Amino acid sequence: MRVTFTVNGRRHEADDVWEGESLLYVLRERMGLPGSKNACEQGECGSCTVRLDGEPVCACLVAAGQAEGREVVTVEGLAAYARERDGTAGTGDLAPVQQAFLDAGAVQCGFCTPGLLVAADELIERNPQPSDADIREALSGNLCRCTGYEKIMDAVRLAAARSDDGGGAREVV
Repeated sequence: MRVTFTVNGRRHEADDVWEGESLLYVLRERMGLPGSKNACEQGECGSCTVRLDGEPVCACLVAAGQAEGREVVTVEGLAAYARERDGTAGTGDLAPVQQAFLDAGAVQCGFCTPGLLVAADELIERNPQPSDADIREALSGNLCRCTGYEKIMDAVRLAAARSDDGGGAREVV
């Protein structure tokens, strides 16, 4: 089957997609977007999190055919998505949440980072001033084995503070 959908703001077609093929496989192997990681293949770790019509989903659990006619945003598209959404792009080619993760030192091995970034970006869009409980809930489907989560929490707080003050560099960590 052919699947036509929008990925990171651009229309794409994937041909010869078989019924059981995951959205994650199509993104990584057919479209060359390796940011979403393939880890558990059971929706337990969150490393493959993307936004499907704005909602965070585990791409390993979404059949590629379910994306027909829909919009997908991956970690590679966060900067463009932020620019379109609120006119900001962070520093260089990074979305504000990506820059905050770098500034707060919330990246170690990086395997969980794409899913955390996508989930954090969605949280801040939905709730520009999240409490720590809100952050924990939004990121609860994402597992990290390196950081102990405190720097990740700091990064989300920093990204939220920057978005709340118009993208400035106010430090919160």
